[in-house]
Amino acid sequence: MIDQKSIAVLPFVNMSNDIDNESFCDGITEEIINALSKIEGLKVIARRSSFAFKNKNIDVRHIGNQLGVATVLEGSVRKSNNSVRITGQLIDTKYGTQYWSKKFDRELIDIFELENVVSLAIADEVRNNFGHFEVQDHLIKQPTNNVEAYQLFLKGRSLQLKWTPESLNQAISYYNQAIDLDKNYAKAYYANLQCYGLLAVWGYMPYQEAMDLAVSNLLIAKEIETALPEYPLSFVGKFLWGEWDFKNAYIHIEKVLDINPNYIDGLEAMTELSIALGFFDIALMYANRLLEVDPLSANNHYTLASIYYYKGKFDKALENVNYALTLNTDLALAHHLKCFCLIWLNRSQQFQCCIQDTTLKEEKNLLFQLINNKDVEVPEQMMTKWSKSQNEETMPVPYDVFILSNSSYIDQGFTRLKEMIEQRRGQVINYRQEPFLQTLHNIKEFSELHKSNLYIEDVNCHQTDDEKSSSIILDAQQIETLKEKLRSYFKEDEPFLNPQLSLKFVADVFELNTNKISYVINKAFHLNFNDFVNSYRLNHFKAIAVDQKNSHLTILGLAYDSGFNSKSVFNTYFKKIEGITPSKWVKSNTK
Repeated sequence: MIDQKSIAVLPFVNMSNDIDNESFCDGITEEIINALSKIEGLKVIARRSSFAFKNKNIDVRHIGNQLGVATVLEGSVRKSNNSVRITGQLIDTKYGTQYWSKKFDRELIDIFELENVVSLAIADEVRNNFGHFEVQDHLIKQPTNNVEAYQLFLKGRSLQLKWTPESLNQAISYYNQAIDLDKNYAKAYYANLQCYGLLAVWGYMPYQEAMDLAVSNLLIAKEIETALPEYPLSFVGKFLWGEWDFKNAYIHIEKVLDINPNYIDGLEAMTELSIALGFFDIALMYANRLLEVDPLSANNHYTLASIYYYKGKFDKALENVNYALTLNTDLALAHHLKCFCLIWLNRSQQFQCCIQDTTLKEEKNLLFQLINNKDVEVPEQMMTKWSKSQNEETMPVPYDVFILSNSSYIDQGFTRLKEMIEQRRGQVINYRQEPFLQTLHNIKEFSELHKSNLYIEDVNCHQTDDEKSSSIILDAQQIETLKEKLRSYFKEDEPFLNPQLSLKFVADVFELNTNKISYVINKAFHLNFNDFVNSYRLNHFKAIAVDQKNSHLTILGLAYDSGFNSKSVFNTYFKKIEGITPSKWVKSNTK
């Protein structure tokens, strides 16, 4: 069942002559996605999944079905000298019909105001057509006064999202250029921090050098702006992966989600934290929320597969990891997880196909034999190789620990695990949940290994609540009173005959804000704003269509006289309510 209050913003098309404006278009698209994601009650598909359709000519009905959304926004950006035009079209994914379009023109210097206006207009139209949710007065805050710095930031962002060592370093170069133009550009410092952190964790830069640069950017950024979700998020990596201080990690993830409940990095971090602690019900809740807003992310499906793996549901884990690999065949950790599932399921033939032409093939085969054949010895040369490589390179997953822990060298396995825990190695952060390490649970000292300072009773699941609102406080009597006033107004003044009638216009008549009027219409009439207005237009059309003095007018002319401003909207709405086309209805009622 598709949530009607949902939208995917597809990458805006670059209509400028300059190919360099591609990153500008992508950046504006992402800004609008981020702005809309701040609205509670509106499901907004994340950038990764929306951008999967970039430069692809695919029917929006198929896109809507694949992403699970009722609305798709298509748009374009034309930048010429110092002016910008954004054009947007909202399309109903059920019928593939456009129900709103508009052009917005501004000077380039007003780009943030333009992004805010476009975001608010989109939110209003989705709400008008699909039901109530509250919309803030502003969705985008101006991050810099320097437009050139902003354009450099967007170039850096487009490179960062390629996630290669080369692109991350190039992104840092652009972020630094942006900072040179605006020393108070907080988002550029936070972006640098993230890039340096990734270069450090992935081993693409000397660890301490990269971390020092990350910290120096953080120290500057926090003096400028701490209201961004990037600020508490910058501490999450340190506490979660660096120190295994799970309580502080949780506190800072909560701060991220307080700023934006749909912030992808915050949801991912809460999922990872819950897995590390074995809070699988909570992990599943956040993993499913991730998949709701980012359904085409291979990493999200891998994460879901991991939860099932740690729960011992290897068939379910295999199903999900296979899907992750169809989305991204290069996701290395997903290949390892698939290998583990096949080991536990004892599927020898599939296992051999899986590990063909992969690294660490010898270790994988040995682990399969140890789990499924038991009486297998670890070759001495493999032990020697591990002891030599411990200080030189790190395996992406700890095959040495897994193998030792399931062999006659179980004590060495425990010792190696203990060393990795003391070093806070990310490869073993889920060691208490890992099926390959169940053999170590019988060792007395196992329970003395790193203990979490966060317990499940400390966790408050960060769930959204459509009824929660700071500005809408209306009791049943107030709703009933406003309901009757609306009925009277629409009957006597017939505002629906104005084809440009808006929710704001009605709200201004009643001297209320748009959120309250939207809420009342939704609660009192069980309709969204457009259906509420169109119901009056439809009744008016039916009344004048059967009047003989109007027999010389066309059906479309009568529809326009009733307040409809689009042939497709009129025909679609009429058939939805009456079950037949307008022409058939008129013919059967004017004999």
